[in-house]
Amino acid sequence: MTSFLNSESSNISILNGDNFSDWKENVLSTLGFMNLDLALRVDEPPIPTESSSLVDKSTYERWEQSNRLSLMLIKSHMSKSIRGSIPDCDKVKDCIKAIEEQFVSSDKALASTLMNKLSVIKHGKSRSMHEHIMEIRDIAAKLRSFEIEISDSFLVHFILNSLPT
Repeated sequence: MTSFLNSESSNISILNGDNFSDWKENVLSTLGFMNLDLALRVDEPPIPTESSSLVDKSTYERWEQSNRLSLMLIKSHMSKSIRGSIPDCDKVKDCIKAIEEQFVSSDKALASTLMNKLSVIKHGKSRSMHEHIMEIRDIAAKLRSFEIEISDSFLVHFILNSLPT
């Protein structure tokens, strides 16, 4: 079981600020593959009491284990600086929501920065034409990951305008 957990979680990169969308997708799919997503799919059941049935106790134990292991997996795949900026959460749903809130505003700021960079970028003599064009294509790809559509003809226009006369 441990080797399975290690191999599945190795598909998740460390959340570093630039990769939130990919990170979240990998975390959620890994939790699903590992059958640990119960706490994400189902609300917390009532805490069992002495008079609770075995089914209720078992249901709570499964949910609690899913929640605990999901939180551990998420926290182990975040950079320390980001982990410090996320409030402590007892429930994985709350943790995911807190991380999303942190990155929604960050994504908007990053998209704005990338758009500005794309509009002012110029080819310098310190690098090759190929490197310059690849940088512009990389910026466009990052913008597309924020669901900002940039057509190929628009991209060609930016590339041509960034070249020396």
